[in-house]
Amino acid sequence: MINFNQLRVFYQAAKCLNFTVAAKKLYITQPAVTVQVKFFEAYCNLKLFNRRGRRIYLTDEGNTLYEYAKRVFEYEKEIEDAIEDLKELKRGVLRLGTTKTYARYFMPSMIAAFHEKYPHIKIHLDEGSSLDMGHSLLEFKNELVVVAKVEDNPDIFFSPFSREELVLIVGPSHPLAKNKAIDFMEIAEEPVIMKEVGSGTRKLVNGLFAQNNSSPDVLMETSNTEFIKQLVQRGEGVSFLVREAVASELKEKILVTAPIKGKKIFLDVSIACLKNRHLSPPAMAFLDILKKMRSTDLAPQGIGLLMAKMQAKRKRTSDS
Repeated sequence: MINFNQLRVFYQAAKCLNFTVAAKKLYITQPAVTVQVKFFEAYCNLKLFNRRGRRIYLTDEGNTLYEYAKRVFEYEKEIEDAIEDLKELKRGVLRLGTTKTYARYFMPSMIAAFHEKYPHIKIHLDEGSSLDMGHSLLEFKNELVVVAKVEDNPDIFFSPFSREELVLIVGPSHPLAKNKAIDFMEIAEEPVIMKEVGSGTRKLVNGLFAQNNSSPDVLMETSNTEFIKQLVQRGEGVSFLVREAVASELKEKILVTAPIKGKKIFLDVSIACLKNRHLSPPAMAFLDILKKMRSTDLAPQGIGLLMAKMQAKRKRTSDS
């Protein structure tokens, strides 16, 4: 096996054609260069240098090996540059996972803000149910996920990020739309269009029915939020979605919320990552941005308020 240190000494000696200059570049003595070159010639069983007086010349064999060695150390320099770029976030990959709602309403602006600061980082955004995204951490498909906590796992760390208000939506002509406050048992009599199993919304809604000693009359279950809104708008059933996901429809009054008696319902959203796993520099940078956005008080903050904060911050930055 080639001694890499001997190859490096040979390379510098061949490049400089001067053992003294090569020694200075390598921070060793000139006799050490001479010894290492002799060892390398002995390993190769080839004469690599000719000497005449104080001058040295590469033999044909030495010149051939020099061309290979040059490529090796050019690659070494590229590797060193790549390492620095990765540490300084001038290149790299960020693997994120989140729910479909957050992927649509939150991540575009969030990723745009991240790219403004780190334009050379490639982002892979995965989306699915909170349960699926949690599993994606365990399978090393993603480093960070923004999800609702739907199951406990000793290998995953959850850090609270936001609270999304969950609302009951109905079509404008639905009988429940006329009530100022409805009893939960009235919902039990309605066909419900549910989010898919594994979503934080589904777990929370199932819990609500269980707390009220009832079970939902599930008309359909789907991960497609837009499909749910269309069905509800047509009067096919009622559904529970986070408020931000139906904000435009509520504003246009093509959907309405039916207030439930009692407290408002909130879905807790967390930033999750594997415990005891070293995060990559891009993941650490993204996590730092998320933490700075996160509320420091106890008031519930959803996507809407978080986005307003982000936009206000970007506006201040652009104006300054």
